[in-house]
Amino acid sequence: MNKLSMLLLALLTLGSLALPACSKKKVADENAIPTAANADENLSGDSDSGKAMGLQTVHFALDSFLFDSEAKNVLATNAKILKDKPRVKVQIEGHCDARGGVQYNVALGETRANSAKKFLIESGISADRITVISFGKEKPLAMGDTEEAYAKNRRDNLVITSK
Repeated sequence: MNKLSMLLLALLTLGSLALPACSKKKVADENAIPTAANADENLSGDSDSGKAMGLQTVHFALDSFLFDSEAKNVLATNAKILKDKPRVKVQIEGHCDARGGVQYNVALGETRANSAKKFLIESGISADRITVISFGKEKPLAMGDTEEAYAKNRRDNLVITSK
């Protein structure tokens, strides 16, 4: 072993010994995006799981992005919750059932999510608090090829992204 190799080995060894001494106790960041590791059941989660401060999932009819009276009531309730929690930001995930092509379902999911975003904005929620994404038919909530499963999968899931 030459002198340079020995010097590098010595520096690496000393450096690895010093690292634990430099560590600091981690402090929770109030603005951090919730994850499974730091999730607070009342202030993080998603509407599909029922762990999003009372925010509810919006459901749609087949091949539609229009809101029926039940969906409008759900969105009005969601808007009230978001007004009461002005620091909370959400992502609206647009989903479809298993029927239809990939491109069609991604486009429909995005239209659904944008329709919900528009409703919330018109209800007084700031646009910068809402993002949208479409998963099309790629993330079903219910498995199976039944009308019941299809109906559960045609939805907008609201996910809390920051509090």
